[in-house]
Amino acid sequence: MSDTGAPHTLVLVPTEIERRHLAPQPGFGAGTPCELCGFGPVAAAARAASQIARHTPARVILTGIAGTFDPTGLPVGTAAVFPQVALHGVGVGVASGFVSAAALGFRHWPNAGRSDPDSPDELVLVAPVPPAAGQLLTCCTASASPEEARQRLAQYPGAVAEDMEGFAVALACRLAGIPLAIARGISNEVGNRDVERWHIPTALDAAWLIVRDLVGRPHWDTAP
Repeated sequence: MSDTGAPHTLVLVPTEIERRHLAPQPGFGAGTPCELCGFGPVAAAARAASQIARHTPARVILTGIAGTFDPTGLPVGTAAVFPQVALHGVGVGVASGFVSAAALGFRHWPNAGRSDPDSPDELVLVAPVPPAAGQLLTCCTASASPEEARQRLAQYPGAVAEDMEGFAVALACRLAGIPLAIARGISNEVGNRDVERWHIPTALDAAWLIVRDLVGRPHWDTAP
């Protein structure tokens, strides 16, 4: 999968279920390590940091599944990279009463956010292919219902998809000074907890097409 002229790239996947599906894909593991980062923001942050230290990559890709807030603009079964990632769930309160760390005046880590001092809950990502039309929202708990999804979208109106690891891996990469691209396959609508109706294989297949392309690029700011 890795072109001889491409920088050393580390691919991270949250769960063994996702990695097991990706393993038969063309180019999987061909000169590019693909490691688990764990489920949820705590495991993902710790594991991403340890894998970065172990592999010393020049760049990182996080892939796996996500839910969509916008099934028209970002349909189930497709995949996208994201221009930025925000965090929901660290702050005060729950549901419609949630107040983010940013609104409370706290940063997750000094100087880890954007240069904009009003956005410490948001990290800019590398988006080397046309990105989704909004941000990825990392949540400590997945939305349990369409109503909860609507509440979160009201709090983060720029979000188009929800995951549980993106911000954590982005922060680990930011602290290590390594660029990160997030390529997520859209398996379901946010708030749909009927896993039997999720399109996980199709979503992961779509995500892998992006990942394989990104790994082979010598530079992420130009075409292959």
